[in-house]
Amino acid sequence: MAAFESITLKDPTSSLTATFVPAAGMIGTSLADGDDEFLGQRRGLDAYVTAGKTMGIPILYPWANRLSDTSYDVDGTAVTLTPGENGVRVDANGAPIHGVLSGDGGWQVTAREDNSLTAVFDFGARPNLLASFPFPHLLTQQVTLADRTLTIETTVIPTGSQEVPLCFGYHPYFRLPGVPREKWTLTTPAMRHLPVDDRGLPTGAHDPWPARTEPLPVLDDGFDEVPDGAVFSLQGGDRRITVVFETGYPAAQLFAPDSDDVVAIEPMAAPTDALRRGGYRRAIPGRPETMRFTVAVGA
Repeated sequence: MAAFESITLKDPTSSLTATFVPAAGMIGTSLADGDDEFLGQRRGLDAYVTAGKTMGIPILYPWANRLSDTSYDVDGTAVTLTPGENGVRVDANGAPIHGVLSGDGGWQVTAREDNSLTAVFDFGARPNLLASFPFPHLLTQQVTLADRTLTIETTVIPTGSQEVPLCFGYHPYFRLPGVPREKWTLTTPAMRHLPVDDRGLPTGAHDPWPARTEPLPVLDDGFDEVPDGAVFSLQGGDRRITVVFETGYPAAQLFAPDSDDVVAIEPMAAPTDALRRGGYRRAIPGRPETMRFTVAVGA
């Protein structure tokens, strides 16, 4: 497999660093303080690029998690997805999963400083991707590291006459180095729980999820009604990771398997399967939409 250039950002006020790989899908591969790594490495970068196996902080675009079928319709524009073509990957049940940009090398770096990075993806310039998501637009990701906080800001700019559905998300995997999983505690805000079936798709049911702090359970659960500014945190020993859904992410997925010492706290612009079920926002021509979340590492 070809080597990809990685870009490491340095926090001007601390020893924290963050590493991103624009040519491999603009994935974040490290958030570290010296030898202490706070992102789950899982199967590594090669498996992400070649097989879409997520690790670090990948963007799931233009839909997060799964779709319940290989077709969808937006205002009369009917789309049929073909597994294995035009960026489409499917899970073991044949459900299209994690969008079409996993590992894609189309990101172009437009600005770079010691602690910040901006990259742009011209979705409208890629006929193969438009076959899966026929809404031309520019996708911009701006990453900044300062005051022990990583900020990821994502902007969708329509470049045609069509509105662009906002159903994407991120899938950051977190870990607390040097602290055993059984001592990890998860804090979550008040939101609405959306149970999923054995395929990982929403059942259509919902129930309240009061704010809580608890020992990290095994999770693979969806949520909506997540307010702007919602705070999630993972803590254990003298370690703490705080994730804030600053703006534009009203949905979430929490994933904490029993097979790996990681927890994913996933900011989502819409719930799982929204591209088929509806209920999503849109970027309107002339009115770009910007979404932002932060990850703070501290004691």
